[in-house]
Amino acid sequence: MAPARTLRTLLRVPLKRLLAAWVEIRLIEPSPETLDLDPALPTLYVLPRAALSDTLLLETLTRRHGLPGASGRRPLGGREIDACLALPSPARRRWRWAFRPRSPFLPLIEACRASGQDVQLVPVSVFWGRAPGKPFGIWPLLASDSWRLTGRLRRLLSVVVNGRDVEVYLGTPLRLAALLDDRETELNGRKLARLLRVHFRRLRTRVLGPDLSHRRMLIEGVVTSPEVQRVIDEVATAEHQPPARLARRARRYGREIASDMTYPVMRFLAGALKHLWNRLYDGVEVHGLARVKALAGDHTLVYVPCHRSHIDYLLLSYVLYQEGLMPPHIAAGRNLDMPLIGPLLRRGGAFFMRRGFRDNRLYGAVFNEYLHRLLARGHPLEYFMEGGRSRSGRLLPARPGLLAMTLRSFLRSRAGGGQSVVFVPVYLGYERILENASYQRELRGARKRKESPLALLGVLGRLRQPFGRVAVNIGDPLSLDTFLDEHAADWRQASGTTRPAWLATVVPRLGRTLAQRINAAAALNPVNLVALALLATPHHALEASQLERQLALLVALQRRLPGGPALNLPDGTPAEWLARVVALGMVERRTHPLGDLVVASADQAALLAWYRNNVLHLFALTGLTAFAFRHQPFHRLDGLEALLAPAWPSLARELSVASPRPLHEALEKTLEALAAEGLLERESDGWRRPRTSLAAGERLKMLGRLMQPPLERGYLLLSVLLGAPSGHFSREALTERSRQLAERLALLTGRDAPEFFDTRLFAGLVESLVEDGWLDERQERLWFDDRLRDAAYRSQALFDPTLRHQLQLVARP
Repeated sequence: MAPARTLRTLLRVPLKRLLAAWVEIRLIEPSPETLDLDPALPTLYVLPRAALSDTLLLETLTRRHGLPGASGRRPLGGREIDACLALPSPARRRWRWAFRPRSPFLPLIEACRASGQDVQLVPVSVFWGRAPGKPFGIWPLLASDSWRLTGRLRRLLSVVVNGRDVEVYLGTPLRLAALLDDRETELNGRKLARLLRVHFRRLRTRVLGPDLSHRRMLIEGVVTSPEVQRVIDEVATAEHQPPARLARRARRYGREIASDMTYPVMRFLAGALKHLWNRLYDGVEVHGLARVKALAGDHTLVYVPCHRSHIDYLLLSYVLYQEGLMPPHIAAGRNLDMPLIGPLLRRGGAFFMRRGFRDNRLYGAVFNEYLHRLLARGHPLEYFMEGGRSRSGRLLPARPGLLAMTLRSFLRSRAGGGQSVVFVPVYLGYERILENASYQRELRGARKRKESPLALLGVLGRLRQPFGRVAVNIGDPLSLDTFLDEHAADWRQASGTTRPAWLATVVPRLGRTLAQRINAAAALNPVNLVALALLATPHHALEASQLERQLALLVALQRRLPGGPALNLPDGTPAEWLARVVALGMVERRTHPLGDLVVASADQAALLAWYRNNVLHLFALTGLTAFAFRHQPFHRLDGLEALLAPAWPSLARELSVASPRPLHEALEKTLEALAAEGLLERESDGWRRPRTSLAAGERLKMLGRLMQPPLERGYLLLSVLLGAPSGHFSREALTERSRQLAERLALLTGRDAPEFFDTRLFAGLVESLVEDGWLDERQERLWFDDRLRDAAYRSQALFDPTLRHQLQLVARP
């Protein structure tokens, strides 16, 4: 053994130099400088497996970053302990009498007990070939890290091929003395090994996800599950078909649905997408991902991003992969399962679903079981609650389908001791999107074009255009256990039940809560700031200096009254923001001897409305308060609350904003913020619009115009409803009549804003009135009493007589 040890020692130095020259570490997490190491204690490092490449890499890393060395041995309690240890191999012995190697932790524990000195252990995980950016090729794919065990030859290949793509994860230092108890040394050694093995397994799950089963076996397990077999028997009896034929159909559905995620394709997509982002965007800003990393490994994560663009599918997966998290399985519409694109997306983690399968029980059973198996195994998921991309730019109401399936699957899993589910809201904010033109066509009534590979050629032609920056903001995660404890106290008794009685009320509440958390993580960027300010002018034109002042006001108000804890604001100055929006072609800056003007054409204004709607919710209460001073120059706090209270719940629900409780305090803070910015004056008994500053009054008026469209829609709907006897309208009739009047108002006032008379907005208003108790729905008719008439009469004070007269003329039958 001595000659072999001598040879390894002689080879160690040149190998370390070769490795240091060849390897490039792409990601170190956390930064080595942030490790909370006690300099008075010896530091030892622990690897999940014995690998010379990992050990040499760790020695180089510690030297470069000024950490305690990972090479050599440490004197402790009269013994020499290796500075870098590895977990004992879990491999089975071929024979019971075969020699079992002694745990490396036993000498360490004995030395610590003998000397009475504590040591700190730093777990270290090294992943070769997982970092994005490597060009596609056969050797990187063969040599990349996965759940399979890595042999010496494969590790050598991995070092050679993937040496430029290495990720290193440093765990929190552990104090050995805190982990030991009074039991014998061997038992403490097993305890320590078990603790570290759990840590490494959780980290590996976070980075690589759960081990992927063979797709064919997964589909077979879905089809032969008791739930699917029960539906096959019931459908066979009802439709008089042989069960074997229905089983074949179920397998066909499974192949149609199931993803075929492979790490090689994920690596290829990561490299390809990196080039795409560099070509399309000036950068991708990520905020709040640390809270997701803290949850990954111990929880099943369900990402619920807003849906603004087809790029959403790719962007979030790329960001997670780059940041060292396992990309999720993504629920995609079946329309994307097209030639060339579908197979690539499927291997990147997409599973496909039909738009509606309420009438196909067998397909629904197969899809439900497939989703349940992904969740039960701990695979991260991603789906869009809105169901489709938002053509108006605002967050659409959550559809209940996938949320209900997730809840039912969670109840089944928790009954069997499965891990908890955490929803991760994600806000995606673009300065410019690829679908600008198609969204405007569809809002004007054009049919949605079918996706096809040929449509990608049109996208490729636009890659040279500027698209600005993208923000990926992680909202406040929502634990499903905590949510159900609050809204369905007896849910634990219902574990194992597929459809508890409270499901119908909890699912919509869950959708609204997640939507509010998505919007609370919004990102203000130069484009939507300019859209907020410029579209609040009658002719979409403003002096550049005045526009810059309004941009500064909007940002200042968000600093005083942030729309959410995860909100982030743009860097730079208002002049730089405006220049950026001009460079993107979203507005036009015209020079003039008396001062430059910023103008948006009719087409530009229609596009800007989409970006304004992304963040309109951030100024909901501020804009509503400012609108109240448009017609009345003075308000007392109590009177203002009585005036705004009836309209606020519907407005908050439409814009997916969490209603502050109590409203009285939120209004007072809003008034103080407006006064601090010089838009209101505080008097002894209330608040007044500035008497002498015309500029401040105009800025207040522009702020109030942000909420004018939703208030006008509400006024039109109430005028239609109260203009007929109680019980006259059904939901559908009231929604359609209100939409027609809104369209008429838009034509009469010269507005080119199709989203103003969007049917879904009026349907949401009706839903809000029903949920808030203003309307009672019986026998498919809407009934109301004098309370609604009184509230509508009071709300008229919000509108000046001219605007009120115009709305009444439009609403007159």
